[in-house]
Amino acid sequence: MKILVIGSGGREHALVWKLRHSRLISDIWCAPGNGGISQQAECIPANLANIPALGDLAERLGADLTVVGPEQPLVDGIADEFDRRKLKIIGPSKKCAQLEGSKIFAKEFLSRHAIPTASTYGVFASAPDAIKRLQALKYPVVLKADGLCGGKGVLVAKSYGEAADFADRVLGKREFGEGSGRLLIEEALEGKELSFIVLSDGRDFVPLVPTRDHKRAFDGDRGPNTGGMGAYSCDGIVSPAMEADIRGQIVEPTFTALERDGCAYRGFLYFGLMLTSSGPKVLEFNCRLGDPETQAIVARMDFDLAELLAAIAEGKLAKQALNWRPGASVCVVMASGGYPGNYETGKEIHGLEKASAKPGVAVFHAGTKRDGDLYYTRSGRVLGVTAVDDTLDAARRDAYDAVGSIQFAECQYRLDIALAACLVANAGEA
Repeated sequence: MKILVIGSGGREHALVWKLRHSRLISDIWCAPGNGGISQQAECIPANLANIPALGDLAERLGADLTVVGPEQPLVDGIADEFDRRKLKIIGPSKKCAQLEGSKIFAKEFLSRHAIPTASTYGVFASAPDAIKRLQALKYPVVLKADGLCGGKGVLVAKSYGEAADFADRVLGKREFGEGSGRLLIEEALEGKELSFIVLSDGRDFVPLVPTRDHKRAFDGDRGPNTGGMGAYSCDGIVSPAMEADIRGQIVEPTFTALERDGCAYRGFLYFGLMLTSSGPKVLEFNCRLGDPETQAIVARMDFDLAELLAAIAEGKLAKQALNWRPGASVCVVMASGGYPGNYETGKEIHGLEKASAKPGVAVFHAGTKRDGDLYYTRSGRVLGVTAVDDTLDAARRDAYDAVGSIQFAECQYRLDIALAACLVANAGEA
């Protein structure tokens, strides 16, 4: 097989890394890729906003299958373009991708089909109207910019002042560009968050191992939302009963509803959930794999990913059995100082070989530039240092031991990825 991966982040590096292990693969390309991806795939410059050009690229390369990492090309209709050209691709149609492209579309979909989610306080197109509504609410509340915002368009506001400021940033100052057209305000749910990702061929679906990510920039879940500062996966992350509830109350009704709406969903569908005292509820949808959840997931894959993706493209998912490595995985994101705000790039990275040589460790590049044998920072999130081991405690120690081997100027990372889960497990509570 010849596979083209679309994207340039840590998620795409993890996919390329796992695909490179497949006995079925002869060629892997990544467009545009990054410094780390260039170790395992040929990186090809590409403008991800030019959907026809991406189709031309797949045709020119003779790719048997294209896998899309980021959300924007999916929302822009890359799957429709590839289907028109009879090119095989893993990713939902533009219509289906609205589940991520518009939080208001997703909320209306959930409400229309009675799928459990938070109550809505209103949808607003002007800052004064939103701020007026916020004056009458009890806190905390959740505010969501409607469009794509790189994981930074959601705020759990603890006070009126905080909420009003965010509403003005979204609707008044248009801080998130095209994502700032409308604002959704809804109730804040209590419980534990969970990332539950499934893969569908349009008829059947199969769940991947559940994960939890850490969205806030700083320890203790403080600071602004980011694209994700770390993630973990482990045996027992949810009980069998809770997983059955998730499938029966959320996942199966969602696919039934999509079919009813004339949308055969093909690809990865990410359910961002809150596990509340009254059961699981949907916080958000993503129409692709999460980042950094992907890094934690691929570390536990004990199957041929290329074989699975080929089955998706052929509509033969029902014949696939997924085996997972028992134990746990932990991914710690190393970021540029100042992220998700202003930060500098071009810092030389040291210690990558030493970290990667540690047993059970893989260092996935999220934003790096390669110059010969040297690597430099190129974006906010730089690396996803990922470890797999027999227990969550051990995987966490392995990951942070590898993080300690890597240095670049003004590096920042959280020290508490998976820590709370380890403390609960060690106390014998889970």
